[in-house]
Amino acid sequence: MDTCACALELLGMLVFLGAWLCALATTISPQWLTMSTALLPVESYELGLWETCVVQDVGGMECRAYDSLLGLSSDLKLARILMCASLAVGMLGMLVAIPGLYLVNSCHGGFRTKRTLTIMGGVLGMISGVLCLIPVSYMAHLAVIHFFDDKVPDVVPRWEFGDALFCGWAGGFLLIVAGLLLVTSCLCSQVEPQPVLQRRYQVMSTDVSFRKRSEYV
Repeated sequence: MDTCACALELLGMLVFLGAWLCALATTISPQWLTMSTALLPVESYELGLWETCVVQDVGGMECRAYDSLLGLSSDLKLARILMCASLAVGMLGMLVAIPGLYLVNSCHGGFRTKRTLTIMGGVLGMISGVLCLIPVSYMAHLAVIHFFDDKVPDVVPRWEFGDALFCGWAGGFLLIVAGLLLVTSCLCSQVEPQPVLQRRYQVMSTDVSFRKRSEYV
């Protein structure tokens, strides 16, 4: 395998790991949506998939988990399911792609098996990215609709984008990029590398044949 393909593999795995960590941080973060009111300027509220928090300007923060799973809205349930599925698929993609790396000698199936594992890991990474982008974009879409709803008076506070949404967009996009890098690395390595002993044997055979020809002449 050439140097370009190896570099793409390593870059793809590093981006894969960083993107998966971004998706994990997005899932556990309570800052999906934020809200601050003019009546209580010293306090702001944060909404996450697992808990809601009250943040004070003096530095205090109090979080409370949701009381019941059945009492959650369908939007939060869907976001939970998709984010957990994204993390599971992303982890599976990394576990599949690692044995297929050229620098890892744990796969005994040959070049084609390694290439198949790397492609599968890249495809799973792209699927994980799509699964991460769907709930993040959907929650942002709902926030935009509620923010510009004319039926709600202007004095009523509205939810706005939190830091977790931006982290989720970055994680989902990078997961897709990581999957594309892994697949591209396999497309760049079209020629199967020959074993070292086989190459040495070919060189020795060529040298011997050359010597015989020289002696004959």
